[in-house]
Amino acid sequence: MRLALQSLGSPPMRTATFFRRLGRTSWRERLLLAEAIAAIGAASAAIRLLPFRTLAARLSRFQGRQGPRAPAAFVESAAWAVRASAPFLPWRSVCFQRGLALHWMLRRRGVPTVLHYGVGQGSGKGLSAHVWVSLDGEILIGGEEAEGHACLATYPGQG
Repeated sequence: MRLALQSLGSPPMRTATFFRRLGRTSWRERLLLAEAIAAIGAASAAIRLLPFRTLAARLSRFQGRQGPRAPAAFVESAAWAVRASAPFLPWRSVCFQRGLALHWMLRRRGVPTVLHYGVGQGSGKGLSAHVWVSLDGEILIGGEEAEGHACLATYPGQG
């Protein structure tokens, strides 16, 4: 059984609910959720600690594993794990953290994902940034807002 993605109140309540629902998932899903949580945590730390230029350079160089890529079912499951775990984490996780986490999880398994960084008109007078991840032209995560944003950069760069 997969975790539902609805809002569940305050962070302590969300975390308790997350662990209660976790008991109803398979071991394979639990391991994938644990990996997603670790990847989101690493992405959050990287975004917080590294200058954007350094992070962008590392994203451009990260090619992942060579050889056969993970099956399509795994790609869908990894995207689900990132989406399912992110709302329950005790730290802030938005599109940048989620996109970076999924990008890392899949590229290390030989899946040639592309991380897109874009801007669009924000609420009010400002601009808003958005990150989404695609594979073979199909958006895996972040698609709900990608349409309103112009892509400024892709990682790795598309040539």
